[in-house]
Amino acid sequence: MSIARRVTARRLLGAGAAALALCAASATTAVATGTPGGDGWSTGGSYKPGTGAGTETGTDRCQFSLDGTNFYDSVKVDDQNLKPTDDGKVHVEVRTAGGAATCTASLASYLAHGATFATSGEQVFVDFDTVTVKPGATDSLDIAIPDKGCFGQIDLYRGAVKFDGELDAKDGFEHGELPKGPDRPVIKDKLIAAWNGGTKDCTTPPPAEEEPPASTPPASPSEPAEGTTPPASPSEPAEPSTPPSSGTDTPTPSASESTPTAPKPNGGGGDLAETGADSSTGPIALGAAALLAGGAALVVVTRRRAAKRGA
Repeated sequence: MSIARRVTARRLLGAGAAALALCAASATTAVATGTPGGDGWSTGGSYKPGTGAGTETGTDRCQFSLDGTNFYDSVKVDDQNLKPTDDGKVHVEVRTAGGAATCTASLASYLAHGATFATSGEQVFVDFDTVTVKPGATDSLDIAIPDKGCFGQIDLYRGAVKFDGELDAKDGFEHGELPKGPDRPVIKDKLIAAWNGGTKDCTTPPPAEEEPPASTPPASPSEPAEGTTPPASPSEPAEPSTPPSSGTDTPTPSASESTPTAPKPNGGGGDLAETGADSSTGPIALGAAALLAGGAALVVVTRRRAAKRGA
């Protein structure tokens, strides 16, 4: 193998390895703007206990667990950080308290404008789940949460109202207004526990990139654009656009005069003036032949008479 071929092969191998490395890196990099509530979270991320919109209650005849094993009332749950799993969701186990006939609880997540309830502003709905648990049963509240680093709030509360601002939705749920920090608390005394977290505001999406206006490609040099007259060839003089005027008007030839018609075979066609024969050609030809024959006969007779006289 020549040196040039060896160098080319090494360069190709190096480029392939670099491409594989880039593909692997892009496959494992988290995307902060991907699926709502989940992308970018890893084990250890958490929302800290926060102060919500209402008065916390003892149990509401429910008990909750963040690890699926140890169940506590709302005070204990509110003392613990809420950690998402690798799928970017949080899970809260729910069961009825001893002697309770039933228990209904809901979990909702929101994007916020700040890291605390006081600075959260009008929140943006992300996800919601609700369960009603009968005595002796256990169920789970599972919701997606804002992407890692984004300001967010998660609320655990009694009842099954979905506070997403979709008041006219006809989906079988009772809907309520979106929370807006201290200015518009919506959960109020139904709150059981709340968590806040994040380091940046993700409520406003980045502006969309404007596409440049589509430009019309120039006409090909070999094909002039429509509506334009190609320039005259340098070897051929350009014809004047207006003929020189004369003392008399030049009649414009009609279509039949300016466009000759191809002759038809065997002299056919009654409109041919020069290249074919019309209906009177036959009698004229016969007359000419008769005159020619008569003249020839007259010449012969005259010569015979002259010959006799000389004899």
